[in-house]
Amino acid sequence: MHSKQHLELGNIMTLHQLASMIDVSAVRADSSENDVRAVAELAKEYSCAAAFALPAFTQELIEMLRGTPVIVGGTVGFPSGGETIAMKIAQAKELVDLGCGEIDMVQNIGKLLSGHFEQVEAEIVAVKRAIGTIPLKVILECSHLTLELIVTASTIAVRAGASWVKTGTGWASPGTTTEHIRLIKQTVGETAKIKAAGGIRDFDTLIEMHRLGAERFGIGYKTAKDIFKVFLQRSNGGSILCND
Repeated sequence: MHSKQHLELGNIMTLHQLASMIDVSAVRADSSENDVRAVAELAKEYSCAAAFALPAFTQELIEMLRGTPVIVGGTVGFPSGGETIAMKIAQAKELVDLGCGEIDMVQNIGKLLSGHFEQVEAEIVAVKRAIGTIPLKVILECSHLTLELIVTASTIAVRAGASWVKTGTGWASPGTTTEHIRLIKQTVGETAKIKAAGGIRDFDTLIEMHRLGAERFGIGYKTAKDIFKVFLQRSNGGSILCND
């Protein structure tokens, strides 16, 4: 089913379909309450898939979006992933208790780079167990990894129960590339979905990454607003033919 939907979106895309793939966010260290409010307004205006803030503003974001179909997601381990397992479990549980419908967790990047793969997997398993049926997106932070480690981390994430493999937090440079998407798709196939985040600055990049297998996109609200504007200009309010 996912492949069929992907092919359809690869040919014709409506504004609703575009918005249904975007997780709009304000998750930088300098994201203020005004930024979070702007996220909520944009998410409501276009019916985005989900909205994200850092944990301290998550309750406010939930209140702002109450009564709408927009999912509020929770961020765990931003941006380093270097917390203990107990800390990540506690953070994830609190966010779910607040009402988050998805959890985006940064894997332990330092442990992965050190070759402690069993510890990385055990952490993901523990967090997934703690949140139950809530979808877990595991963030690799591809900018810090070799291509070989991206394959290893993707494999670990899926084996540990992640519903999604996510490319980055948006904090690391240079950000997600089309090569990252292609490699992750080759690795996970249909066993998990891909969320691209970090470095997606324009509509054409989003379309190309979607063509390669990404089904959701984590985008800061200012960039997301620009992407919606470009879509509306090109489509004249209708749909766009996106050639494969």
